[in-house]
Amino acid sequence: MAGSGQTPGEYIGHHLQNLTACKADGNWVWNQCDGNFFAVNVDSMFFAVLLGLVFLTIFGRMARRATAGVPGRFQTAIEFIVEFVDQSVRETFHGKSSLIAPLALTLFIWIFLMNLMDLIPVDWLPWSASLVGVPYLRVVPTTDVNITFAMGISVFILTLFYSIKMKGIGGFTKELTLTPFNHWAAIPFNFVLEGVSLLAKPLSLSLRLFGNLYAGELIFMLIALMGIWQMPLHLLWAAFHVLIIILQAFIFMMLTIVYLAQAHEHH
Repeated sequence: MAGSGQTPGEYIGHHLQNLTACKADGNWVWNQCDGNFFAVNVDSMFFAVLLGLVFLTIFGRMARRATAGVPGRFQTAIEFIVEFVDQSVRETFHGKSSLIAPLALTLFIWIFLMNLMDLIPVDWLPWSASLVGVPYLRVVPTTDVNITFAMGISVFILTLFYSIKMKGIGGFTKELTLTPFNHWAAIPFNFVLEGVSLLAKPLSLSLRLFGNLYAGELIFMLIALMGIWQMPLHLLWAAFHVLIIILQAFIFMMLTIVYLAQAHEHH
């Protein structure tokens, strides 16, 4: 915690450490997983799943309780979000799919909730966890590159699936080898160009989200080191950071829609 005798480097290093678990010699161990590819960041997984359940609970309950009359404030807010996402899908995706709109809504709200955890003062939850013997706790799942890569790769797999489903193996292969230059001699060049473009999709999704939220988390940690000035500075940065939180959720959602729209298009 800030002011607990740690140097600034030790303080930031402590807060950047995930609570990890892995198997060693057949037994599960905690925080002794350096270099273990199969280590699990338990805190990131816990908060990601928890916030996913929060999203499902809130929207599921509202769907069951929605009225056809004059809606309340909360129902109005939920309907506004749903209509906003639906309109974004209609303007970008021109195919027919019952998956795209629910997926876009899920990604937007889930990422927003995970990003929102960044506004909680950095010491509060880790300090509370330390009281029950938990040495490390990172509460913002989107500052964990494993979480953002998992989401990006999931969208990438969906993109490949729909590309092959809509165009067939032959059509997808032609898209990789005969675009942008429709000549057999340009196949090697086209394949490299389109392959890089294809692989850049999960990278752009995951690294953009991770980088922006990780940078925001670092700034909150630096603010926490400023003694009596930390609360007003925290509030000022949080007010600005709200824009980043919403914008990053929106960008991830829109890029997902765009990539899946491209997968449905025939060239």
